[in-house]
Amino acid sequence: MGRVGVDVYPQQVGVSLRHVETFGRYLGGSATNVAVAAARLGRASAVITRTGDDPFGAFVHDALREYGVDDSLVTAVPGRPTPVTFCEIRPPEDFPLYFYRDRAPDLELSPEELDLAAVTRTRLFWATVTGLSAEPSLSAHLAAWQARGRAPHTVLDLDYRPMFWRDTALARERVRAALGHVTVAVGNLDEAEVATGTRDPYAACEALLAAGVELAIVKQGAAGVLGMTATETVRVPPVPVEVVNGLGAGDAFGGALCHGLLGGWPLERTLRFANAAGAIVAGRLACAPAMPTVGEIEAALSTHSEGGLTHA
Repeated sequence: MGRVGVDVYPQQVGVSLRHVETFGRYLGGSATNVAVAAARLGRASAVITRTGDDPFGAFVHDALREYGVDDSLVTAVPGRPTPVTFCEIRPPEDFPLYFYRDRAPDLELSPEELDLAAVTRTRLFWATVTGLSAEPSLSAHLAAWQARGRAPHTVLDLDYRPMFWRDTALARERVRAALGHVTVAVGNLDEAEVATGTRDPYAACEALLAAGVELAIVKQGAAGVLGMTATETVRVPPVPVEVVNGLGAGDAFGGALCHGLLGGWPLERTLRFANAAGAIVAGRLACAPAMPTVGEIEAALSTHSEGGLTHA
């Protein structure tokens, strides 16, 4: 449940948008990309969101169906444009995003239009912090969480984008309130800092657990990934990759995390699998079409089988 749009990515790497001549058009939006990634791994997935009633909105439906994602809970908002996002590709670490989301229809989700039966019966419900940035989306998320009653697996992607918020203080307030409704929280160091006030990954995980989640995951880029429950702490190293575009890596991680959680895997196996999925997409240009298969992830894991650290 959450953000959707159209990604317009340059075909020239390392070139300013001022000088780019050709672009590719792709399905985008963090929550939507996670649904695509899970479907690529063989999971039945759907996305709850809203588009504009325009050609880009029609493209979103076409793309979701092509990727095997149920689009029956995607509705249009008349008079609103489907959001478009541009980026510059300057590897290995610089990928500025330019969001064109004025009056974004995905933030027009309201509690009244939710299919709460679908929300409660799904084995995994994924939402993002962006959905808390405006009404009526905020109320819709709260209604969905209340209907689920913290059933496993209720996941909050800490996906914090400062341009969607009035200030960090408001984001922190709403994220902390949301943590009591979910069982899993996942984000990078910047996002964990917004949620907890600390950039130390261990302290951030402990703070997330104290806020009520059962599993806290902090992605640390080149330092790997840290996962923590009340009884287990697991740190796994990164998978080496020549970065092409890092923007879809987190969503690939998310889809693979869903796969591991639904499979009931041990935490270390889940984090290794998700880490490898993210690395694969970081080495590709686009987001949604770049999501890997189980075979591709397992191949990456067999190539890079460095040990990790697990302790109680």
